[in-house]
Amino acid sequence: MRRRMAAIVAPVAALGLLLAACGGGSGSGGSGLQDAGTSGVKTADINEQPMDKVKDGGDFKWPVDQLPDNWNYNQVDGTVADGAYMDGAILPYIFTQNADASVAMNKNYLASAELVSQDPQVIEYKINPKAKWSNGRQFSWEDFAAQAKVLNGKDAAYQVSGTTGYEDIAKVEKGTDDLDVKVTFAKKFAEWKSLFSPLYPKELNADANTFNKAWAAKPEITAGPFKVKSIDPTAKTAVFERDPNWWGDKPKLDTVTYKVVERPALADAFANGQIDFYNINNDINAYKRAQADANAVVRQSNNPDYTHLTLNGAPSSILADKDLRLAVLRGVDTVTISKSILGQMQKDTTPLGNHWFLKGDKNYKDNSGPYKFDVNAAKAALDKLGWKQSGDFRAKDGKPLKIRLVIPSGTPISQQTSQILQSQLKAIGVQLDVQAVPSTEFFKNYVNVGNFDMTLFRWLSNSFPIGGSKGIYYYDPKNVNQNYGHIGDEKLNKLIDTAAGELDDTKRAADLNTADEEIWALGHQLPIFQSPGAFAVRKTLANFGSPGYANTPYDYVKIGFVK
Repeated sequence: MRRRMAAIVAPVAALGLLLAACGGGSGSGGSGLQDAGTSGVKTADINEQPMDKVKDGGDFKWPVDQLPDNWNYNQVDGTVADGAYMDGAILPYIFTQNADASVAMNKNYLASAELVSQDPQVIEYKINPKAKWSNGRQFSWEDFAAQAKVLNGKDAAYQVSGTTGYEDIAKVEKGTDDLDVKVTFAKKFAEWKSLFSPLYPKELNADANTFNKAWAAKPEITAGPFKVKSIDPTAKTAVFERDPNWWGDKPKLDTVTYKVVERPALADAFANGQIDFYNINNDINAYKRAQADANAVVRQSNNPDYTHLTLNGAPSSILADKDLRLAVLRGVDTVTISKSILGQMQKDTTPLGNHWFLKGDKNYKDNSGPYKFDVNAAKAALDKLGWKQSGDFRAKDGKPLKIRLVIPSGTPISQQTSQILQSQLKAIGVQLDVQAVPSTEFFKNYVNVGNFDMTLFRWLSNSFPIGGSKGIYYYDPKNVNQNYGHIGDEKLNKLIDTAAGELDDTKRAADLNTADEEIWALGHQLPIFQSPGAFAVRKTLANFGSPGYANTPYDYVKIGFVK
């Protein structure tokens, strides 16, 4: 189960099979997977093939953790990564991400997109006249205007999952005609290319009830190379088929079938021909199964995927005290966790030290120095805060230091990580109460609403550090966005705002690293490790595998099977 990408970063429940106690697997050369973020890892590994080498037709069987609770990705219950992957087949992404994290204008939807003024910042989009919605209506500036109005966060009736960038827009106007869109910003937003992807029809954004509920069962209007053929919530499948009204290059596949498959069953489902790939998800057993399957090949790239621990600083949580959060975090040995999960697959088990940039990014800097694992420092801080040791655990004023960690059930790697955390925190006198909840309820009923003290899942990031992650770290009591732990302060908000308005790339990266230092100082969340980015893929698949950053959207037109 995954969450957030595109203009929003995607959370993912940390799923996978339990690590084997025996020795690790290895690649064909016996060296295992390459270390994430190093020169040995490809930008993308997708068996790239020219279109004339790809068969016409076929059904691509795609495993998902869940069908979206809402097919409106911008609604709080709809912002899941599986939903974003599906959206790429049926909805407009006006800018697409390349494997190296650069972005490109999507000519299927836009004729041009230009910064026509810096002060005030004005972007002019010219829509491709061929672009039409499935209801027959031509794209219009009104689609942009409606989306900007809904996502600016001013009307709480719209249950939006993110407002980044849209909240900075002053107005959206018609230009010379309905295909000419002029967006004027009240405050500069450097990552403007992250906006309007996916773009939704104005009909969805007509009113709050429509926005929140109308697409709960299915997408009502589409505009992509594929369209919805069927959605079966009982069978937990969704089938997309070629849209004959698509004006771009014809897709190679006839259909894409998305099917919910439990993580422990992925390797068997692949072996039985029920699915055509699966994410290895930091799992040594899945890795070994892929190596042993004659129909599979392991593909690896620098995939923007990392595991972390989110803390809850809301008044209802025992971790509302910042100093307590920092003391507890100093008792977490992320190196040991990384070695336990990744050590049998790759050599580098160095934990992440940055919340904005991943290893391999030129802007990556480890800012975790003052907050690294130190048992003695953690114990001293807890003593100073009045949490005194009483037997195995600590207490203060008769209240035990007991923290509730919420994880999804049926996720053995999450369970293994939580067991390591229990042992580590017990060493400093902290009792960790692990609560496994149904995976279908994990985000909706627990993470989204702050029903936890700690929780463990993965973030999938993208080409836009601010567009993707501002909503996680910016604190606005009136609009949680993705700041599920309600942690932040005005200092951090100002640092993020400064970065968001800096049009110079180098200066903006430096601003973000300054903001990252403040995120660490607040005890907001703890990055643990970056995924190796390994996927088991059917050998006959073309133009699909481990995509790097080129998954927003996937290039559905080129995906297919080799001739």
